Amino acid sequence: MVTVSEQSESEEKYAELSLRLLRQAQEEFDKGDRLQASEKAWGAAAHAMKAAAERRGWNHSNHGLLFAVTNQIAGDTGHPELRTLFRDASSLHQNFYEDWQPDISVQEGIDSVKQLVEQMEELRAQPVRPSVVTDEQQWRRLTEPPRVRS
Repeated sequence: MVTVSEQSESEEKYAELSLRLLRQAQEEFDKGDRLQASEKAWGAAAHAMKAAAERRGWNHSNHGLLFAVTNQIAGDTGHPELRTLFRDASSLHQNFYEDWQPDISVQEGIDSVKQLVEQMEELRAQPVRPSVVTDEQQWRRLTEPPRVRS
């Protein structure tokens, strides 16, 4: 169980990036650039989850782990909507490569990311809740030491 109350430099960096990218996503969308708006919004969501993972000492080095972080936090905090909001963000990441979402979908995705980031900021202001392990494999992935590339 992690009871960290102080925020690390890494956590702060990720949280600040999340807020900055969220602002940039809306700015890009308002300028008519759906692709950049999509990718900035995805980045905002990813960095919000990275901040949460840093605080808990969890791995967060790839997309799969970001989904595991989201799933674990949703369960630990009683906020299952975080899963849906993060999936919306992931669809924006795909949109950056495929450009298949219309304007309304991109704006709704940005709005979902805004909700996600706001909720994660609220959770950052609270003490870390103890984790409830319901998926052993997920828990091992989150808590195993990161692999060093050679």
